[in-house]
Amino acid sequence: MKWHFWQNRKKTISTSENGVQRMKIIHLSDLHLGKRLNEYSLIDDQKYILIKIKNVIDEEKPDLVVIAGDIYDKSVPSAEAVELFDDFLVSLAQRKLQVCVISGNHDSPERLAFGNRLMDKSGIHISPVYNGKTEPLLFRDSYGEIFVYMLPFIKPANVRRFFEDEEINTYTDAMRVAISAMNIDESKRNILVTHQFVTGAERSESEEINVGGSDNIDASVFEVFDYIALGHIHGPQNIGSERIRYCGTPLKYSFSEVKHQKSVTVVELKEKGILDVKTVPLTPRCDLVEIKGKYNDLMSASFYEGTTYREDYMRVILTDEDDIIDAISKLRVVYKNIMSLDYDNKRTRSKSAVTGSADIENKTPLQLFSDFFEIQNGSQMTDEQTEYVSDLINKIWEEEQ
Repeated sequence: MKWHFWQNRKKTISTSENGVQRMKIIHLSDLHLGKRLNEYSLIDDQKYILIKIKNVIDEEKPDLVVIAGDIYDKSVPSAEAVELFDDFLVSLAQRKLQVCVISGNHDSPERLAFGNRLMDKSGIHISPVYNGKTEPLLFRDSYGEIFVYMLPFIKPANVRRFFEDEEINTYTDAMRVAISAMNIDESKRNILVTHQFVTGAERSESEEINVGGSDNIDASVFEVFDYIALGHIHGPQNIGSERIRYCGTPLKYSFSEVKHQKSVTVVELKEKGILDVKTVPLTPRCDLVEIKGKYNDLMSASFYEGTTYREDYMRVILTDEDDIIDAISKLRVVYKNIMSLDYDNKRTRSKSAVTGSADIENKTPLQLFSDFFEIQNGSQMTDEQTEYVSDLINKIWEEEQ
């Protein structure tokens, strides 16, 4: 296969030949480097899993690696997190790979894009801060041209400033306008790398959720693309078809992800409209595990002897009706990496029934605040209070937009 990369479709940056007939892509996202979980640093676990990812890359021999946002867990990452990502990029560049990186909602697009024009020469392509234009990277294989568009995390306000004549009120509006400005040739194969919440995706507690689901994007806006490499949602999943895919995080970043099977997504593009998608499982250094039962049962040798998870990060749920004094310290004698301790009994279930709020994503900010007010005060807001809060929410919303 021959493939080429153009900057702004003009200048050839690099060319390689390996005799392969189709383009193979490794799809990653949401590394969240520097992440702390219940005050535990996961940096050693992240170093370990990046080595595992490099092993997959060496085995699969891709032509392109895409990282679809949330490189770091904070917009101002720690020096250790930056060094870890730098080492990872250098190792990919040494393998003569092309790499596409975009910023996610956790990243600072300005910081992440620093030096991107210099890194282009090494095959590391980092999306600039969104400026209304999205220039594609152009590749060639035996089936023809492939255009890769890198679109970092955007909000309606980010897009509106460059398209003042367009009506942009929602995230779907913003994505639709941003894509329409790309002037895509639909007869070619086109790939989008972006970081957003697509309606229908199954969320976990790890992602930041906008009240009322206001950050939803309708999947119909992606119709012109042959593969959409998504980031933002932590559970690996397809949206409608394998053409629109979240690869998920390489590690579990909350106990709501306990049942996730983390993996690397491998995509092979063939002729227009045909692609193969598979996953390669990732095994962490320490897993996230949840165990539940009475204190005496969990501490009995007959329960824990022979188990494989005593070194893993754990959430323990005790079902005792009475609190156990200094329970977490006692449990750590057997389970040393306990991150959290909760109770599930009559008292906690009763409290949950009072404070729980079903269908939270479908409620407006005013409804959510009203629920909170009633829980805290034992009574509903007056008409005057409702009007005041409504005006305040609208004011905050307008300022944010």
